[in-house]
Amino acid sequence: MAANETYADWQQRMSKVILPKWTELPNFDLYMDQVLLLINETLQPLGADPVTAAMINNYVKHKVILSPVKKKYQIMQLADIIVISLLKPSYPLDKIRQGIDQVTATGYPKRAYDNFITALTNQLHHPDDPITISDQDLSHSLTTAAAQLIVNKLRTDELLRLNQAQIKPQQIEK
Repeated sequence: MAANETYADWQQRMSKVILPKWTELPNFDLYMDQVLLLINETLQPLGADPVTAAMINNYVKHKVILSPVKKKYQIMQLADIIVISLLKPSYPLDKIRQGIDQVTATGYPKRAYDNFITALTNQLHHPDDPITISDQDLSHSLTTAAAQLIVNKLRTDELLRLNQAQIKPQQIEK
């Protein structure tokens, strides 16, 4: 990020973010170092904090994601780690797991993950477009609201950063 970057520059960067759908995630088991590389490369364009092995081990310990099988992680765990990593700055782990469970209760995890990625990508690419929340499909509304929360958090963080760069320290009069 350049020192003279503007909000419009940030919007332009976000409009180019592409997040992987379920079928674009590796369909083979990965070891921890491979998981970290994949997740961090995926989230890097959003400026998200890097995921660490300790974080993932904590998710397993607290049953937020399934335990690896023979130290290998599968596609379901990768999808969960991506969603958790994006929502963790705003919600505690148990609330995130509860939301994932609610959304996947009404549809397959693949469809729920893809719907989330689609909603998030749409809002990243068009952050000022209105969203629709409906009592008719609460799972979709929850997904849409979660995506909006992530984009609003990213936008707020960027505005804080830009504003901080513009503020000039002033001498306080005594």
